[in-house]
Amino acid sequence: MKKVAFLIRTKEEQREGLRSSLGLIIENNEVIMVVLNHEVEMTDDYRESLGWFIEMEGEIYSDVKANMEKYDFQPVTIEELGRKLRGMDYIIPF
Repeated sequence: MKKVAFLIRTKEEQREGLRSSLGLIIENNEVIMVVLNHEVEMTDDYRESLGWFIEMEGEIYSDVKANMEKYDFQPVTIEELGRKLRGMDYIIPF
């Protein structure tokens, strides 16, 4: 099992980042997904995929308050993110 972090920095990449996160968690990897600097665009498809990701014990974090309040993302500061990333086998930026 590998530990993988996906860093999603733009709305344009949020769908692909979640799709990739979900793909790796299905393969029995430990995956965290971090949405940085933007509020996610929550479509029905995105909500459904995000639900599957969480159900499979994926972790979702954000530095944007709206994501925490509206969509239950866990808060993360840059310092906390740095500590989390040190424990990862792979870090994939989007």
